[in-house]
Amino acid sequence: MSASSTSSIAADAGAFPASAGPVWLPATESPLPMPGQHLHRGRLAAARPATSPRGIGWRRLLVVGGTAALTAVATLGMLQVLRIGGLSVLDGVLLALFVFLFAWIALSSVSALCGFFQLLAGRGNTLGIDPRAPLPVLGARTALLMPTYHEDPARIMAGLQAVYESVAATGQLEAFDFFVLSDSRRPELAQAEAREFAALLARVDGHGRLFYRRRNDNQGRKAGNIAEWVQRFGGAYPQMLILDADSVMSGDTLVRLASALERNPGVGLIQTLPHVVGGQTLFARMQQFGGHVYGPVIARGVTWWHGSEGNYWGHNAMLRTRAFAEHAGLPELPGRKPFGGHILSHDFVEAALMRRGGWAIHLVPELEGSYEEGPPSLTDLLVRDRRWCQGNLQHAKVVGSAGLHWISRVHMLVGIGHYFTAPMWAMLMLVGLAIPLYHADLAWDGFRLPGFSPLAYWRAADAERVAWLFAATMGVLFLPKVLGYLAMLLDPVARRGAGGALRALAGVLIESVLAALMAPIVMYRQSRGVAEVLSGRDSGWEAQRRDDGSVPFSSLVRSYAGLSLFGLFMGALAWAVSPGLALWMAPVVVGMVLAIPTVWISSKRTPGRWLRRHRILCIPEELEPPPVLRRATELRAQAE
Repeated sequence: MSASSTSSIAADAGAFPASAGPVWLPATESPLPMPGQHLHRGRLAAARPATSPRGIGWRRLLVVGGTAALTAVATLGMLQVLRIGGLSVLDGVLLALFVFLFAWIALSSVSALCGFFQLLAGRGNTLGIDPRAPLPVLGARTALLMPTYHEDPARIMAGLQAVYESVAATGQLEAFDFFVLSDSRRPELAQAEAREFAALLARVDGHGRLFYRRRNDNQGRKAGNIAEWVQRFGGAYPQMLILDADSVMSGDTLVRLASALERNPGVGLIQTLPHVVGGQTLFARMQQFGGHVYGPVIARGVTWWHGSEGNYWGHNAMLRTRAFAEHAGLPELPGRKPFGGHILSHDFVEAALMRRGGWAIHLVPELEGSYEEGPPSLTDLLVRDRRWCQGNLQHAKVVGSAGLHWISRVHMLVGIGHYFTAPMWAMLMLVGLAIPLYHADLAWDGFRLPGFSPLAYWRAADAERVAWLFAATMGVLFLPKVLGYLAMLLDPVARRGAGGALRALAGVLIESVLAALMAPIVMYRQSRGVAEVLSGRDSGWEAQRRDDGSVPFSSLVRSYAGLSLFGLFMGALAWAVSPGLALWMAPVVVGMVLAIPTVWISSKRTPGRWLRRHRILCIPEELEPPPVLRRATELRAQAE
């Protein structure tokens, strides 16, 4: 297929049975088989790909060993505290919870510490990608795929036009074709998509290079959407890049990714680190600021020890089409939903299966020019998170698959563990309350326990060691944020982009306070999500809001009033029993009681815009927008 390829325009679905409505597709199909993979049969094809970093085993030993050492020291300290009154069953439960949760945060901290030193050393150029070098000349063709499901057609076509024009500006447009792959089910929305695509085609004169199709049957959701394209057209394209509907990537970045895949024949997937941009609400700005400040050390850290066994997040990534077709065909999981059926969090599994097939999977965090939008409110995040919860828990049926690399299994276990940590933190607090009740010799005075305080109990057990354990836990928990802030200070461009050192510090404090207030809400909703999945409740598949975080107050009351009332009741009950008990429960109770105002304020644009005017919670992309983002913003404004 060449730049002169003609497109076929049909008035109905008759010419292409797999599509519905008007279609703009290549004149000829190039089928590529994509067989479903067997999870219980298979072998790891290459123990170490050619692009695996030198000394990767020592790196992993340092991270895993460092995590184990920190956890062992903390565990011994906790064991010494618990042994003072004699070990009970409750003590054993508390110790088990503490060990798991401390190891969880220690792994993140050790990894971030490695990333911090990588940033200080200035090392980069993964797979030979040098963002400062002249643009390479491409030899292979690349298909850029944008799956969409119930999105605003004008908005996604505006973003795609910005990407198309950015690629054209590199002088290598002939190496790319662009496909909009619709899974939308609403007839009126499908008609709007067709109209907007036709308008885009005319604006950029993209005949023969811009294509559109809508499926009759959205079997397999997003993964099935992409698989259907691979089986019909994948044979014509050695490489493909997946975009989300809210993604924007610069032409410079696309050319460098495509060239890196060409130069490294053993690499199957290159994942970029998308920067979250475009946030207007306080919540969205909080998220994108956190990504700017904390993201680099975290991403550099995981890249350093994941090596050629990286992960895939489903978008803003370049894939080798043949490798994807041969190894990433997803089977249906046995059993009924929510654990059975189509694999929801397909990206983790696709990366694991490609790595099993011998292909290297790399993250390139130092490459700029890759962007996405975040959810505008905590409510929108929680809706999406519920679907991710089900998808990650589904991996319990995949993590034991034959032949997977152990790092691929770690990716899935971390995803599963992320959702179980929420109920485990709640259990840790409750068991920490139950132990003083069990051991203390207390006399009830009606509904009161005069003088009862879990904090006083634990201090009395071993004040020095308890204080040390608390400080160590808080230090390990917040270390990635501290390292991210320090790394940002050492980078003049990043520091100016965050508004300067003092404004960035104010942003870190605001982000940390908001995160602390939202933590009990997230803990409750994630715990409920886990319970719903385990009880058999499916998450469904809903469209995402992209730019408007406003939520009617009545909707906030329906969503969060129960949680706020429960928190108020528990706080009042704890105070009635003992002020010391209320103090112990305060970190969770306050977040619950303030759930409605916290979500309401954070979903508003007014505080976000006020902070932007004062250059707080800022990111470089809004102070000095790169051309592709500036163009996307301009086109989206015209489309409104």
